[in-house]
Amino acid sequence: MISKVGTLVKLGIADMKLAAAPDLLKTSGLGSCVGIVLFDALQSVAGMVHIMLPSSKSAKNQSDNLAKFADTGIEQVYKALIKEGAAPERIKAKIAGGAQMFQFSSTSELMRIGPRNIAAVRRKLNELNILIVAEDVGGKSGRTIEFDSSTCLLKIRTVHKGEKTI
Repeated sequence: MISKVGTLVKLGIADMKLAAAPDLLKTSGLGSCVGIVLFDALQSVAGMVHIMLPSSKSAKNQSDNLAKFADTGIEQVYKALIKEGAAPERIKAKIAGGAQMFQFSSTSELMRIGPRNIAAVRRKLNELNILIVAEDVGGKSGRTIEFDSSTCLLKIRTVHKGEKTI
């Protein structure tokens, strides 16, 4: 049996990419940022977005990078997957990140970027009727994630905590 090795598709911060089996999607530097993977297992297609902020309403202008925000980035991946043949009712999500990286003496809600990002991601996925089937969010440590579009497994490496797969 011949096994095709997948290509590693890397994402930066405020970036979005698609992949089909056997390709892998990977992003690093998830501190308060959240990595969201949307996938259709039957179609073997997936998309990942590395969001920085909860809402595009904070954008100075509407030409800002849509992948930067939870509300617009998730929508962008969702629409792109459907164009690639994913069925809306089969699209599922896995999410990771949203750490509270720094402890501030202030309890200002504005400084709680990680928790606000997680809440915004959940809100948008709920709005699109997308089920979160696995997550590794919160805490105080940064993460790197890698999604295998063949197996639909998300490998998570957390600083000082090792590796796990969800």
